[in-house]
Amino acid sequence: MTRTRVVVTGMGCISPLGNDVESTWRAALSGTSGVDFITLFDASQFKTRFAAEVKGFQPEALLGRRDARRMDRFTQFSIVATRQALEDSGLEISDANRDSIGVIIGTGIGGIGTLLKETEKFLARGPRWVSPFMVPMMLPDGAAAQVAIHFGLRGPNMAVVTACASSANAIGEAVETIRRGAAQVMVAGGAESAIVPIALAGFNTMDAISKRNEDPKRASRPFDLNRDGFVMGEGAATLILESYEHAKARGARILAEVSGYGTTNDAFHISAPAEKGAGAALCMRIALQDAHLQPTDIGYINAHGTSTRLNDASETAAIKTVFAEHAHQVPISSTKSMTGHLLGAAGALESIFCIKALQEGRLPPTINYETPDPECDLDYIPNQARQASPRHVMTNSFGFGGHNASLIFSHPEASIRP
Repeated sequence: MTRTRVVVTGMGCISPLGNDVESTWRAALSGTSGVDFITLFDASQFKTRFAAEVKGFQPEALLGRRDARRMDRFTQFSIVATRQALEDSGLEISDANRDSIGVIIGTGIGGIGTLLKETEKFLARGPRWVSPFMVPMMLPDGAAAQVAIHFGLRGPNMAVVTACASSANAIGEAVETIRRGAAQVMVAGGAESAIVPIALAGFNTMDAISKRNEDPKRASRPFDLNRDGFVMGEGAATLILESYEHAKARGARILAEVSGYGTTNDAFHISAPAEKGAGAALCMRIALQDAHLQPTDIGYINAHGTSTRLNDASETAAIKTVFAEHAHQVPISSTKSMTGHLLGAAGALESIFCIKALQEGRLPPTINYETPDPECDLDYIPNQARQASPRHVMTNSFGFGGHNASLIFSHPEASIRP
């Protein structure tokens, strides 16, 4: 039986590189860093004093004062990114179709900013001062729920929480929802806003993030020998997914096909990747099998590439395991070198980069790549964007807890076997 094909018809994002897809993509192609010193709070007493913040975001102007005040920042990002994606898709929502449109938004942490703010009020003034909106604002399902409410979408709805794999899993599970016939259209992606003191302190004490305070824009350096940890980022990205038949029937512009999805768990360690990237390798293999593709069909990989010592080496090993000799021919980049690590929103933003690469035939670089690491010896597209014409591209997302997710996007003109 031929399975339902799922295509992308709209995209939207809020990122450290720009507050829409076009500005974000142009900044990525130019090798712009979105990293700078933290302005959201006073970070002068922290070991790390920089992050990749969203700039110039005005929630009250975009959402109205009342709604903005009742949403955590990660939810605000998601609403705006979804609005962009829906406008990009040309999809009109009405009583005739809203029951068949669902939402899956991933987040690694949810409304931690709200939780911190209300905890401070509780400790300073007592329980009566805690906001009645605290609970719905802090819950991880806040973005998925508010997107549904805001746009009137009554189909399947949920939040995915798999740490830094959350939004890649959200897209993959949305694809599966359409494939099984539970929805014709899915709004899928991720949102995160965890640049707050308690989260920064936690990552600092784990020794997981860079401390390159003397040169923040060069701090995120995936695969480089002198990498010293990831850089926290924030933002949101949303894709509009439809069954191919639904998109074709309404004359939608098809941006790409989601041809493969794989997800696994390392079952190894709560924060460290499995040795030689075994779980990641299995995940990539499953995605290739799902897409009915061979490793040699993949023309670009957007790597998880966090700029941590263990992740970059294990992902490189996993790619070598799956791609064999082709591992040294396939171009790879980590756009986290520019955006920082958007945690639960990373996979969705990186999916947009993959789709834009298919559309425009240009591959974004890995900036700050200066000193090769003998353990990381593949083609990481160092420092300059590259012309190419990939037909199929892969993006990887791996999270604390051993969560792995891989997605494959294909050019709409590529021949996909049923």
